[in-house]
Amino acid sequence: MTRTPAGRLFRTATGHDLVLTRTFRAPATDVWASLTESERTARWFGPWQGDARPGNTIRVQMAYEEQQPWCDVRVEECEAPRRLVVSMVDDHGDWLLGFALTETDGVTELRFTQHLSSLDGVAEVGAGWEYYLDMLVASRDGTPRPEFDEYHPAMRPYYEALAEGV
Repeated sequence: MTRTPAGRLFRTATGHDLVLTRTFRAPATDVWASLTESERTARWFGPWQGDARPGNTIRVQMAYEEQQPWCDVRVEECEAPRRLVVSMVDDHGDWLLGFALTETDGVTELRFTQHLSSLDGVAEVGAGWEYYLDMLVASRDGTPRPEFDEYHPAMRPYYEALAEGV
């Protein structure tokens, strides 16, 4: 199956924002649960452990990565069921990630934002988040999980052109 990339880049005062959206025929509270309840995040990203309040750090297992690593994720902001901001540091750099939910007439839009200080590696990052957000969609719809090969390197030209255009 050919996947169509949907990411966009916006210039900010400190770099760029990579923004991806997905739409769900579900109330925001249900989509929020898919983002914040460990048993539900395990279906598309990985389970987590800890006290997930703003200012606290939780442990998240990236269940769909090689070696299924655990990483520390700090909850920066949490305004249920509308906004979640988390940060983490790993071998690939600093990550600041935001999830914003907007519901209209029982349909919820998820706006995912990763704040980037550099566009280095944006092709891999963009394809990776496309994959994970489609994993979220599949986990909610009960459809088969996508294969990562459908995203990378297939989406590389799109994201490279996107980076050149900003």
